[in-house]
Amino acid sequence: MAPVILALPTDDRVRAHAFYRDLGFDAVGTPAEDGVPEPLQVVVNDGLHLMFVPRGGFGWVTGGREVAAPGTAECLLGLSAATDAEVDTVFARAEAAGATVVERPTAPPWGGYSATFADPDGHLWQVATPPGQS
Repeated sequence: MAPVILALPTDDRVRAHAFYRDLGFDAVGTPAEDGVPEPLQVVVNDGLHLMFVPRGGFGWVTGGREVAAPGTAECLLGLSAATDAEVDTVFARAEAAGATVVERPTAPPWGGYSATFADPDGHLWQVATPPGQS
């Protein structure tokens, strides 16, 4: 089965490409004149690709629906981690790549271990171990 492709708006394709490259995700496709694949897709895993559509054209892709302002949380993208150390590693990579820190790695009262950050376009990510797994 082909991967799910989740499309997200971006204000800057080059910046989005650099952030996700530095986070450790590979981009797929042939580079355009700006050196970034068009369309910009990064591989999260075999089942999920993220596709970044310039914010100005996102409404065209979504049938004219309003595009949320940068930093508006419409969804939370989640990455599962096998260990607390893996949460720390992914979070450190994201912060080094320019993520905005939302919540540093912590053990929440409901269990597990997690950290939350926002990419340069404000899309929220949480990397976490499930309760009872860490």
